[in-house]
Amino acid sequence: MKIAILTSGILPIPAVNGGAVENHIDFYLKYNDTHRLHDMTVFSIADPKTEGHPALRSEVNHYEYVEVRSLWAKVRKNLRHRICGEGYYHYTIEYYFHEAWKRLRKQHYDIILLDNRPGYAVGMDVPEGTKLHIYLHNDLLNSQTKGCREIYDKASRILTVSGYIADCVKTINPNDDKCRVVLNGIDLGAFSPRNNALVGTASKPGGSSASGSGHGNPPTVSRSEMGFSDDDFVMVFSGRITKEKGVTELIDAMIRLKDYPNIKLMIIGSPFYGDTADEDDFVRSLKQKAEAIMDRIRFTGFIPYSKMPDYLRIADIAVVPSLWDDPCPNTVLEAQATGLPIITTRRGGIPEEVTEANAILLATDDSFTDNLTAAITTLYQHPERREAMSAAALEHSKYYSKQRYAEDFFKALTM
Repeated sequence: MKIAILTSGILPIPAVNGGAVENHIDFYLKYNDTHRLHDMTVFSIADPKTEGHPALRSEVNHYEYVEVRSLWAKVRKNLRHRICGEGYYHYTIEYYFHEAWKRLRKQHYDIILLDNRPGYAVGMDVPEGTKLHIYLHNDLLNSQTKGCREIYDKASRILTVSGYIADCVKTINPNDDKCRVVLNGIDLGAFSPRNNALVGTASKPGGSSASGSGHGNPPTVSRSEMGFSDDDFVMVFSGRITKEKGVTELIDAMIRLKDYPNIKLMIIGSPFYGDTADEDDFVRSLKQKAEAIMDRIRFTGFIPYSKMPDYLRIADIAVVPSLWDDPCPNTVLEAQATGLPIITTRRGGIPEEVTEANAILLATDDSFTDNLTAAITTLYQHPERREAMSAAALEHSKYYSKQRYAEDFFKALTM
């Protein structure tokens, strides 16, 4: 089949600037390149970092770039904004779509896939003989979405990253038969336990039983470099540092755990994707709140994705305290594959990613901070439970390989 992928217009493909969605696009493109299943063309914003990338040498995957940052592009964006108005999305994104669509429609494709931009379908004149598919990584298509019925009716198929997102779509049509759930996958080879041993198996309340890279390579970071000792009980939070991710409540829990000086917290990430800004007003407010316990907290800022496994291997447990309906966060899958017991919430698609055997799932009610504190204390005081959860995490993580993900993606897309 001849397939066009119209990406969101925010980050480039290949995923040289990171992004969970963009990494998954790379996964299925690499699978397609290896197995030569389809002729695929990806439309993406231009970025100098993609020049000379090995992926561009593929004979079956093709890359079309739209320049959105040059002076000329900015002039054209503003001109189009004045003439056409805002459009469905912000005018800068509409400019990218307009330029990509001009190129895309010159060729015949069997399938056009709108990746996490269902609103592009509004006003699209889909050519005869072409199927329009939509891939949803977030709750972007439900009964309250602008133009939801037009978007839904135009789509031949709708791929979603979780049953939670599929249920959101079904508010448009309870009898929906278009949705196909494709749970995310990760590189299990990269996210593996330290020295392929279980983590959190120390006989005392805190501390880890192994160190070093899961592949036998020298780790890019160590506990001592982060200011942690072998006796410390280290928790890790990774992801965008925003209010809805529950970081405030996690720091509140740390403050309540002042009588446990060996409980430490490592906060990995920045307010936005990539290394554009490690701090904003929210991050500064978190550091101010944590000022009295900063000897027990480390803010790493942005960490390149390739180095993330070694940072996770420092930890004894992972905490993913999402307060919003997180659709299918990769942070959960990455921690799980590294063998970390997880404390997280019953929000969005998170309960679909874990089991009761490897995760403590909390409600985000008025008692959330109290229950979060209690869960941390429980895992700190019971290494045998951490060991059992570690084993369960590793077993459950086997399903979430990038190969299984790519296979499921192409089945959902084309069958």
